[in-house]
Amino acid sequence: MEAILLEIKGKWAQFRKAETNNNPLSHDFMTKTAFIGLLGAVIGVERNQMRQHFPLLCDGLVFGLQINNEVQKQSWGFTFRSVTHAWEKAPKQMEFIKDPNYTILLGLKDEGCREQFEYFRAHIKEGKACYPPVLGLHNCPADIKFLESGIIESKQGNFETYGFVTTDYQPIIDNMSEFRIGFDKIPTFQDDNFWNVPERFVSVTYPSNQRKLLVSGEFHEFNKQTQWCLI
Repeated sequence: MEAILLEIKGKWAQFRKAETNNNPLSHDFMTKTAFIGLLGAVIGVERNQMRQHFPLLCDGLVFGLQINNEVQKQSWGFTFRSVTHAWEKAPKQMEFIKDPNYTILLGLKDEGCREQFEYFRAHIKEGKACYPPVLGLHNCPADIKFLESGIIESKQGNFETYGFVTTDYQPIIDNMSEFRIGFDKIPTFQDDNFWNVPERFVSVTYPSNQRKLLVSGEFHEFNKQTQWCLI
């Protein structure tokens, strides 16, 4: 399977949890659906046109992510005003991720996504984007760096990964006092109404700050160097 490795970082990020609309909390890291939205911005697909692209890309691309620093969150207060009734104010708290920094592996699973995959790879290689890529919100710009292209091979056995794994895997941790892992439940599929389908949420376990998880099961090896769980 063809794949590309890239780095995405910024000063702030907000990947809203669907169940927290009034005072939005953020997922701990960039979700697959948020990444697909960023991909659309880079290759120049307008928001309304993304309706037809989301289901295809969510199923046709596989995604893995490692967090390169500690997950740090901060809550900020905002006052929202109605567009039609400017005197109406609604105070809100929003949770943001500070200094997000991710390494992401993107694989081409379905040839039906070949065109979008190739456009995206070419754009990030050249350091350009048709629309500004963001980390969840438009006031959270993303800095994207191409790292390398390569091949993913599926294997079975014990492996070590810096990235997340689904909770089907049981990490092997010798000394829990010296190791910190996190848990989240993230969306992996968005339909043509921009709806994150509840049945397609996946529970994951992740290390951070350049820690590794030792796990056993099926895994994906990129360029015979690094091991990943892909969703």
